[in-house]
Amino acid sequence: MTEKQPSVGAVALKWGFIFGLIGVVYTLVLMVADLMMNPWLSSLTYLILAAGIAVAMKNYREENNGFMSYGQGLGIGAIVSFLFGLVTGIFSWVYTNFIDTEYMSRMMEKQRVQMLEQGLTDEQIDAAMAFSENFKGPLTAIFGSAIVMLIIGFILSLIIAAIMKRSRPEFE
Repeated sequence: MTEKQPSVGAVALKWGFIFGLIGVVYTLVLMVADLMMNPWLSSLTYLILAAGIAVAMKNYREENNGFMSYGQGLGIGAIVSFLFGLVTGIFSWVYTNFIDTEYMSRMMEKQRVQMLEQGLTDEQIDAAMAFSENFKGPLTAIFGSAIVMLIIGFILSLIIAAIMKRSRPEFE
């Protein structure tokens, strides 16, 4: 008797969007409170992503009679990560271009002050600022976020899937 396996894509899409929305709320709080430059608080985004990957894998395993292969776990983690990055990237772009249009200039000024405190010369700072101007476009912001989260999420998935995998017995 063969059992119908749940879809890796369906489970990953569901949890990718749910945790993407959680990431949006967290990002909104950081942006409104002007705390995006705080490295500790910003890095909690990766903890939210890791939780999303783990919850999605756990849900898939429950729907699959307690089993999940390592490859299925990696697939789930990659899809969840990409969607998480895509949703938060779209939100960040919308927020900085339509809701708080001065947000990016405030962040650039804070970066300039940080670079001055680090002892960089005016020429170095101007070069860094000119370089960062290249990444202001909507496609770069949205897909850049998605790709970065995909890479980080894939690395997290390597670890989480190794912990959560449970292979089906050979002769069942």
